Amino acid sequence: MSDDNPAYPFSAIVGQEDMKDALLSNVVNPSIGGVLIKGEKGTAKSTAVRAVADLLPERKTIKDCIFHCEAGQKRYLCPSCRILTESGKTPEYEDIKMRVVELPLSATEDRVAGTLDIEEAITKGEKKFEPGVLAAANGNILYVDEVNLLDDHIVDLLLDAAAMGTNFVEREGISYSHPSRFMLVGTMNPEEGDLRPQLLDRFGLSVNVEGEKNTEKRIEIVKRRLEFEKNPHEFCDKYKPLQQNLRDKIETAKKIILEIKPDDLLLNTAVKISLLLNVDGHRSDLTLVKTACAFAALDERNNVEGNDLIKAAGLALPHRMRKLPFEEARLEFDKVESLILESYKN
Repeated sequence: MSDDNPAYPFSAIVGQEDMKDALLSNVVNPSIGGVLIKGEKGTAKSTAVRAVADLLPERKTIKDCIFHCEAGQKRYLCPSCRILTESGKTPEYEDIKMRVVELPLSATEDRVAGTLDIEEAITKGEKKFEPGVLAAANGNILYVDEVNLLDDHIVDLLLDAAAMGTNFVEREGISYSHPSRFMLVGTMNPEEGDLRPQLLDRFGLSVNVEGEKNTEKRIEIVKRRLEFEKNPHEFCDKYKPLQQNLRDKIETAKKIILEIKPDDLLLNTAVKISLLLNVDGHRSDLTLVKTACAFAALDERNNVEGNDLIKAAGLALPHRMRKLPFEEARLEFDKVESLILESYKN
């Protein structure tokens, strides 16, 4: 967001703690797998995602690379950067800030994946690639508003790139690939349709948001929004100290999380939870552990506590649990909470 049109500050958002926790934990550890935010209109879903851009840290990348390949990530280099590093030359680096890349709902396959110039390849024997959204998303947040309304073939592209961390493009027998490792954030209104199960499971965390029911908080939301619309720059200046505090908190957490080694208690409890709920695959176990570690790091601790795991479970499990009536789902989560408390009582 430009200085002429500033985004609403993340620190000024009232309530919606689960949504903010989910986004911040993913910024600290992008390998958690992103966030799906579900809720009715006007609940700050898009506002929160766009606001988090101001808090994102910098990345050390290879200079002049159109994919912004990250320093030290040999497994995830584009063809040009791989040739450069294998030649023995030392690349030049630059620090760039992570950003939020938005995927337009009407985007075509070529706009998303990028295009190959077939004529250039045939006449000159060179692969000329025009990058798309998946190239811009590498190392950043890929944001899809109304993700449940995406065309199936675009969903398939996202699934493939999210699974492999690479975008493959093939046209007329000519292929090209480049790194596309991104944090996927989607927002949707459930009233407008469901999400394909294959894509649903790709989101590390899921949050349900609704309008604030507390009268005082609701009044505060209106007051802040009116104040922002009246003078966006003055409003943002007012929240600069809180924004900087959040940036510092994220930077500290990103260092702490490198020191956290999941112990047997955490691993055993996470696995027991997944077995209790009979969830498919092992993604829930991994997500639980990673998210609990991120919450500990955000609290400036290098040890995970029971409350970290309870909070992580509330975000990592709902979209992976069997379709149950509300009361039954609540009962199952009560069992999860009891299991965690029992495991961590000593």
